[in-house]
Amino acid sequence: MTAVLRARGVSAEVGGRRVLHDVDLDLAAGELIVLVGPNGAGKSTLLSVLAGDRTPATGSVELDGAVLDSWPVAERARRRSVLTQSNEVSFPFVVRDVVRMGRAPWRRHPSAARDDDAVAEALVAAEVEPFAERPVTGLSGGERARAAFARSFAQECAIALLDEPTASLDIRHQHRVLARTRDRVNAGGAAVVVLHDLGLAAAYADRIALLENGRVVAVGPPHDVLDPDLLTRVYRHPIDIVDGPRGTLLVVADPASLPSPLPGEPA
Repeated sequence: MTAVLRARGVSAEVGGRRVLHDVDLDLAAGELIVLVGPNGAGKSTLLSVLAGDRTPATGSVELDGAVLDSWPVAERARRRSVLTQSNEVSFPFVVRDVVRMGRAPWRRHPSAARDDDAVAEALVAAEVEPFAERPVTGLSGGERARAAFARSFAQECAIALLDEPTASLDIRHQHRVLARTRDRVNAGGAAVVVLHDLGLAAAYADRIALLENGRVVAVGPPHDVLDPDLLTRVYRHPIDIVDGPRGTLLVVADPASLPSPLPGEPA
């Protein structure tokens, strides 16, 4: 399949420290890739490079076959949406107006005719319609996260890049966010999602990319990447994979085992 987003030999530095090393990754239309790995593995940095929000130290990223930097900012914003971990809104805009901000890239474009419908659909998709007229500053953390997802959803881009969109959500809304993202992918879109929950990754990903110390150490279908021995090594904690109902994979971490000491720590 033709890649709509492609990284080749991508490395990145943060604060003078190399945090990504020679990453290759292709995203095709109709595909949802989940990035997983321990804290500090480079997942969010890789997502920001794919979005064009961070310039790689080496390598390149292509969007629809052209170097990412060659796309005008407005056109890039119409082709890919980005949901970051930090979505703080300092002013008391009502939720509906925050969601409408997702339509900004389409201003003075023929697709602006869809603004009202796109906002209404996003409010329903994220289940924020009941508090659409409330100030976003008065919402709980989970409600703010859903409003931020609705804003990203309203943007209606072919490619969605989501950084830990389920982190503040209850079980129902974790699945709702990923199911709505999955629906867009099934309709011909594409998505890269950063998750910490390996069970959610197994349930929704077409492919999983496992990162360790800034490198992709495995990429492929969930049944291939979610290998107990590999996960135990990467996460430094005993992990088992169990076949669940309806073909799902259950990820079980041993609660009785103490985490392995990090390098330099006493055993």
